[in-house]
Amino acid sequence: MTDPLQVVVHRPGAALSLTMPSDLALVGDAVELVARHCDVGILSPRRLQFNLRTALAEALANAIAYGNRHDVSKSVRVEIACRLEGVRIVVADDGAGFDPSSVPDPTARENRERENGRGLFVLRHLVDRVEFNERGNSICLELRAG
Repeated sequence: MTDPLQVVVHRPGAALSLTMPSDLALVGDAVELVARHCDVGILSPRRLQFNLRTALAEALANAIAYGNRHDVSKSVRVEIACRLEGVRIVVADDGAGFDPSSVPDPTARENRERENGRGLFVLRHLVDRVEFNERGNSICLELRAG
């Protein structure tokens, strides 16, 4: 069996490209691969071990579940750039996209008991910057060095 994670590493600039099928079982392996690649002293150990790993796992799970609707024939692409000023991660799926402003506030009284809908809230608290492309099928996460 071939490895379902397709990886391309570019030097200099410590860039990594990763393509994976929409399979939640691969999220852990993808996160570990990226974390090992980014373990170059840019982020503090806590931000690397917790913030980066948790944010990437959430972004990948969202791309697989909501973007590609668990369709293993569709791919999730990840671009990682590790620079002195920090780490930039872009996760893109093959889905139709969405409007991030339409996601309800999970801290609002009427949403507190919901079992889902907290992913973007968590992401925004784990990383320094979150941006979406216009279509809403690509998210950019930035963690500053320090």
